[in-house]
Amino acid sequence: MTETNTAQLSAAGVSIWLDDLSRERIKSEGLQKLIAERNVVGVTTNPTIFASALSKGEAYDEQVRELAAAGKDVTAAVFEITTDDVANASDIFRPVYDASKGFDGRVSIEVEPGLAHDAAGTISEAKALWAKVDRPNAMIKIPATIEGLEAITAVIAEGISVNVTLIFSLERYREVINAYLTGLEKAKEAGRDLSTIHSVASFFVSRVDTEIDKRLDAIGSDEALSLKSKAGVANAQLAYEVFEQSFDSERAQVLLQAGANKQRPLWASTGVKSPELPDTLYVTQLVAPGVVNTMPEKTLEATFDHAEVTGDTITGSYDEANAILDRLSAVGVSYDEVTALLEKEGVEKFIVSWNELLDTVTAALEAAK
Repeated sequence: MTETNTAQLSAAGVSIWLDDLSRERIKSEGLQKLIAERNVVGVTTNPTIFASALSKGEAYDEQVRELAAAGKDVTAAVFEITTDDVANASDIFRPVYDASKGFDGRVSIEVEPGLAHDAAGTISEAKALWAKVDRPNAMIKIPATIEGLEAITAVIAEGISVNVTLIFSLERYREVINAYLTGLEKAKEAGRDLSTIHSVASFFVSRVDTEIDKRLDAIGSDEALSLKSKAGVANAQLAYEVFEQSFDSERAQVLLQAGANKQRPLWASTGVKSPELPDTLYVTQLVAPGVVNTMPEKTLEATFDHAEVTGDTITGSYDEANAILDRLSAVGVSYDEVTALLEKEGVEKFIVSWNELLDTVTAALEAAK
């Protein structure tokens, strides 16, 4: 029997996570089907995903009625609803978690996005979410803002596994790795078992192309237009080089020898935004050992159906990737300006989705009274 494309991707060292979760998917055994048939070994969530799930169907009606009857306010209700979904999904993925010794079978839940610039608030909410979900295979998502870095170190030091989200620049990625290693050093000093602490660093891909391509179109020269849709992949390829170098360092090696795990790069925002691009571009061009690719279902199905998996497409690409970033600079695109803007917009978009989620639950609570 020919191996499926998703099986080939897994064999090449890529962990396939689904960028979606809903109670409907949990109850219908849709997750089990994806584990069995599409090699899915984890799930990521965010406020946009929960807002979408809650606005559709009746899967949440019973719990909303119970929460309304108990007099819960909207913030408490959202906390209960989202942590229930994550706990139940974590139970479904528990066999994957056990089989992979904790690397996969992970389900991520995000701290409230309004806390992105509040380190103390992020730390407090991360602890509350971790305690409430109460599953070893959960991961708490913390944005890679300056304030988020402080929170990442503190939460890792407490022995909590973290999915660092909204990483766009190589410089910030280095700071994220530093925050993780510092957290591990503190956990080690406190006598914690480092082998139980896991982390992924979510490096966003398609959003980089969307913003840079807009600028290249505005410049309009032949050289500018020849660079379209190349920055996202080049940026991620160079992130993998940073990952390799960082975890080969003496500092990281000391921790790894004490039982710590590498913080794996995770490719996020891997659905293509332009219909002109191959729909599996951000999958097939970002294959390397020890990475995670979190895909929307549409991208997952496209990968299963027709992706051409040709093995490692990252190692050895670094000179070419650097040349692309140099050429972008030469035509007048500021990498630093783009990545700073994308971080700011990323936080803002999640706050909008969070408010939509609050509005949806508020309406549901009112209707249930």
